Amino acid sequence: MVKYVKDDRLTIQKSGEPVYDIVYSDSFDLLSDEIIALNEKYKRICIMTDSNVSPLYSDKVRELLADKFDTVTVCEIPAGEENKTLDVVKTVYTHLIENGYDRHDMIAALGGGVIGDMCGFVAATYMRGIDFIQIPTTLLSQCDSSVGGKTGVDFDGYKNMVGAFKNPRLVYMNLKTLDTLDDRQYFSGFAEVMKHGLIKDDKFYSWLIDKMYEICERDYETLKVMVYNNCLIKGKVVDNDATEKGERALLNFGHTIGHAIEKSRNFKMLHGECVALGCVAAAFISWHHKLISMEEFYEIRDMFVPFNLPITVDDIDPEEILNLTKSDKKMNGDKIRFILLNRIGSAIIDETVTDKDILDAVNEIIWNEED
Repeated sequence: MVKYVKDDRLTIQKSGEPVYDIVYSDSFDLLSDEIIALNEKYKRICIMTDSNVSPLYSDKVRELLADKFDTVTVCEIPAGEENKTLDVVKTVYTHLIENGYDRHDMIAALGGGVIGDMCGFVAATYMRGIDFIQIPTTLLSQCDSSVGGKTGVDFDGYKNMVGAFKNPRLVYMNLKTLDTLDDRQYFSGFAEVMKHGLIKDDKFYSWLIDKMYEICERDYETLKVMVYNNCLIKGKVVDNDATEKGERALLNFGHTIGHAIEKSRNFKMLHGECVALGCVAAAFISWHHKLISMEEFYEIRDMFVPFNLPITVDDIDPEEILNLTKSDKKMNGDKIRFILLNRIGSAIIDETVTDKDILDAVNEIIWNEED
């Protein structure tokens, strides 16, 4: 069922108790008031951002926060997944130490998923824990990575191998930031949107297809409903399984093969592009395991195309992809915990996927002239 935003706010809960609010807005104007409403007497706040986002928003956000805090600093790191490393995290620690931040202060993640993951990791580990908020500026981060409390950095190219669970105090979404994304970045985020519909809500999936034009045109009211429902879906899954012992693993649909493609291409492809390919591959395996029909597989595959997401890829080696999936952190002993669909809107955890299944699926998404 598609739900509509009533008061521009969604409360993420755990066991029925509120954990943090997600605020939806068309500007940054209410940000400082929302932080003060947390009833914490923060004196210093560090805005952690990257070299792409900083020129667009850091001055504005810093100016708005300056009246509420004794100290506001900006810690800018180089943009890109290749900089999501412990070495870069060390530069953030150094910034915090040199500017006198302690555990009574706050960090704000201003940017996309990489910034959100890294900032959360810093917050979880600096002085054994410091509060942080998320200010996501991309579709990927607004619909997925800013919600759920997962933090982490890559290690030797392996995705999020070092991390911790750390919930933000607040997620503040200025949906107008989506207007500044280039098309490739914008549609990359949509892969996670489609994933949420596929694994949890067939009516939302259908709504996405019905609203295809408005989504592609970035209509504000449509985006607000879309982002809200993504956060609602993910929030409920996380509430049921905060530390990924069971149901939360369903959110990894498309990610096992997707992460392997991402690494094999040295992160030259965007995360969402690789997730889209991984979703197609996982749907293919679901079909061959007789969980969904051939017609459902081809519908799922083809529905990524209008949203400018790839369904085929070249220059990948199926054997390399297979080997990389076995380095994934979602392994359970010597078995891959693979997420498959048993219908549109419903997913299951499966440990029977074979090497041949994976090789066949990867070969299915390799581009050839007939495509």
